Amino acid sequence: MTKSVLGIIGGSGLYDIPALKDVRWQAVKSSWGEPSDQILFAELDGLPIRFLPRHGRGHRIPPSAINFRANIDAMKRAGVTDLISVSACGSLKEEYPPGHFVIVDQFIDRTFAREKSFFGPGCVAHVSMADPVSPLLADALEAAARTEKIPVSRGGTYIVMEGPQFSTRAESNLYRSWDCAVIGMTNMPEAKLAREAELCYATVAMVTDYDCWHDDHAHVDVAAVIKVLHENVDKAHRLIERLARDFPREHPACPIGSDRALDVAIITPPTARDPEMLRKLDAVAGRVLNAKG
Repeated sequence: MTKSVLGIIGGSGLYDIPALKDVRWQAVKSSWGEPSDQILFAELDGLPIRFLPRHGRGHRIPPSAINFRANIDAMKRAGVTDLISVSACGSLKEEYPPGHFVIVDQFIDRTFAREKSFFGPGCVAHVSMADPVSPLLADALEAAARTEKIPVSRGGTYIVMEGPQFSTRAESNLYRSWDCAVIGMTNMPEAKLAREAELCYATVAMVTDYDCWHDDHAHVDVAAVIKVLHENVDKAHRLIERLARDFPREHPACPIGSDRALDVAIITPPTARDPEMLRKLDAVAGRVLNAKG
């Protein structure tokens, strides 16, 4: 079996976990441009950890300018088998107050200014996104959160908006009418690209505010979000530490096939594939592109 390597993409401060050992920052080159930052290589109780600050250290990169393809490609090149997104989100439900964590199971992609696939002219592929979250990874996150007594809910839809502005009240109420649970700006196309890269993927949405639909709460502003975000960091550290300690050291096969998503996805026959595109896909799709027979 393949050895497990736990990848985490998240925000500022999440990588300052005291229990991490053998910590080093390392640049990982990608065929798709520059990732958001170097990757932190470390171990926690013997489990290899790879952490990438989604917005770069110092939060320099806005959501629409993140090079999602380079980030996912770099994590794949760093050996990651299972990828956790830790994301600050607004709540669209009364029962998810600031400080609550939601392990989502669905996404609605409302972004429009981002590159969303590794594939294209020269090598066409279509992966299934019916179930975008790996259930074993979500199970492990839920168990870790409950063990640490972190307020958590399992399931719900994360609607991803383009940003960088927050929602209008009309938009917020529209998304509530769609029964969305949380709203954020970062998990698409990240989840789509993780599936194309055959990485098991799951999201922990850390609620920072009630968006702008809630009449009893002030409009969303950065100061309020940052205050709750800092309060969530300690809980996120505890969650990650517990997850890593209990995580299987051998990567289990994903029951929905996240780790073999390209088996039947590539449409372009070998004789018609563009060599330059294949070079760029060496990490993401090398398992199937290099298969014999």
